[in-house]
Amino acid sequence: MRSDIDHLPPIQQVELERVKGLLMAEFAEAISRATQPWKRNGKILKIVLFGSYSRDDWVDEPDNGYQSDFDLLIVVSHEDLTDIAGYWYVAEDKIQRDAAILRPVNIIVHTLDDVNQSLTRGEYFWVDIARDGIALYELPGSSLAQPMPLTPVDAVAMGQGYFARQRSSFDNWLRMSESALAEGDTPDWRNKAAFNLHQAAETAYACFLLVRTLYFPRSHNIKFLRSLAEDKEPRLIGAWPREARIDRRRFELLKRAYVEARYSASYEISAEDLAAIAASVRALRDIVETVSLEWLEKLRTDAGL
Repeated sequence: MRSDIDHLPPIQQVELERVKGLLMAEFAEAISRATQPWKRNGKILKIVLFGSYSRDDWVDEPDNGYQSDFDLLIVVSHEDLTDIAGYWYVAEDKIQRDAAILRPVNIIVHTLDDVNQSLTRGEYFWVDIARDGIALYELPGSSLAQPMPLTPVDAVAMGQGYFARQRSSFDNWLRMSESALAEGDTPDWRNKAAFNLHQAAETAYACFLLVRTLYFPRSHNIKFLRSLAEDKEPRLIGAWPREARIDRRRFELLKRAYVEARYSASYEISAEDLAAIAASVRALRDIVETVSLEWLEKLRTDAGL
């Protein structure tokens, strides 16, 4: 795995260095409070940049609503250290609030065993990281396993199974949103509709990512999921207009709905906003269905089926 980021502009190199420093400093602070010896001796084994910034196809147009995220894989020494709330929440919050970091930053955290087992199974997401990822930090002895090819027949079976389950789940979430709206135009029912639309969008991204990469991160952040999915398939961008401020605000309303539509008295969403969001969620569903079926057909052709 390469370790240079010379292909990136200097400002992005500085941002990544700052992100790395915050992650490592806050992790050290988190484990220093632990009582168990193995937690106090917990280690970050690798920090790997993946996605568009590890290649050369990132987008940097924040004024137009299009800006690629920094996507980072953190490899740790124990499964318990993958707990975002316990070890990474403060670092994520500081990164988000740091005015010197201009790009959104997403992290996924896994153990080395998890990553290597996925590589030996040939899972596309991890094979891509092993091929294209850039190690911003790594300890000696933390090498990744040699990726093993997934058999075409197994790829078809896995992809078809994921598609069937997630596609059905999406329709159920959408129906629950419609049922909530049918109950009445009140703040409580609108909030319930917004939550169900969030779950429908999350499920659509789960469908695409599982079919296309065989991986779905443990995250309800649909902005992160959108970034991962659009990095693999630019046609998905069409579901969410970004040029107008009102469209960006509506996506943010949907993103916030996972928590705030259920628990925050200050969360408000109008019937007009819900209608526009629902239209985008349906557009997302249609694009996901198209590109997933195209991918599955390619897999069947590769498998000679």
